Amino acid sequence: MVKVGIIGATGYAGGELVRLLSRHREAKIVWYGSKSYIDQKFSAVYGNLFRIVDASCLDDNMEELSKEADVIFTATPQGLCASLINEEILKRTKIIDLSADFRIKDVSVYEKWYGIKHASPSYIEEAVYGLCEINREAVKQARLVANPGCYTTCSILTAYPLIKEGLIDSHSLIVDAKSGTSGAGRGAKVPNLFCEVNENIKAYGIASHRHTPEIEEQLGYAAGEELTISFTPHLVPMNRGILATEYALLKKKADGSLPTYEDLRAAYDKYYGKEKFIRILEKGVYPETKWVEGSNYVDIGFCIDERTGRAILLGAIDNLVKGAAGQAVQNMNLMFGFPEEEGLDLIPMFP
Repeated sequence: MVKVGIIGATGYAGGELVRLLSRHREAKIVWYGSKSYIDQKFSAVYGNLFRIVDASCLDDNMEELSKEADVIFTATPQGLCASLINEEILKRTKIIDLSADFRIKDVSVYEKWYGIKHASPSYIEEAVYGLCEINREAVKQARLVANPGCYTTCSILTAYPLIKEGLIDSHSLIVDAKSGTSGAGRGAKVPNLFCEVNENIKAYGIASHRHTPEIEEQLGYAAGEELTISFTPHLVPMNRGILATEYALLKKKADGSLPTYEDLRAAYDKYYGKEKFIRILEKGVYPETKWVEGSNYVDIGFCIDERTGRAILLGAIDNLVKGAAGQAVQNMNLMFGFPEEEGLDLIPMFP
């Protein structure tokens, strides 16, 4: 039985970690860390876990926690994990960080986009980017995993096979993504109030969203060169879910013709055909957030616009599960040799 500690357990991603790990057959939560709710019952914060979780919240003392837990999840704002981590902690326990502290390999890029100085850059190179379907073998050997962002998980997985196989012009990639309000976290912010969000849709972080360099870096590895993409996120009035619609020009094949639907389908099947949590939809069927809600699935659909010579790719995830806590548990399963679907074999909820 793996002993688990969570720092930031009362945020939305932290609460989802507790929900998932509470039914995990190989894990036991020993620390519910929360700076805002120290000594309060966890189930008083999340009533859905009443009579399921009886423990009270503790502080965010990673040093002490590392002596009790085999793995620590940090579901915290940017900068906290980097400020707490050290070699003694990593000798005692593994860490899965849900913030962006170790996702981007170039520390200057991280500091530019996040506006803070990195507190422990010496661990950036070691950290494994925990996109399980792409970096599975590296995750298995890791002691520090950078859990990907929600927009990035959806955006990268949707385009990855086609970029890897050279079927689309990666430099022409445009990502237009919509997210539910839980993606903004549980903190009180005027732009996220009901009256501000309800009956409205708005773009934000235009040409400046922090997930942009993360998407560029990971898809750049697939392309074998540095990429610059256009990424625009939008906030929509729903609790959960991300839908990414991506556009890219098709690249001509050796004979001068453009790739067909069958060519694109073969690429998706090559990389994802055996993946438990990625579902490539039938021709003419496209992802909807309602069909992945509450699950760790990624639904992907696509078509070819012959008029413009573009591929149109669509991906949908639950931003709190595959986009955060579910992927973190999937990473833990890989790190400890558990079945990858343990604790995650969830049928999407509907309605």
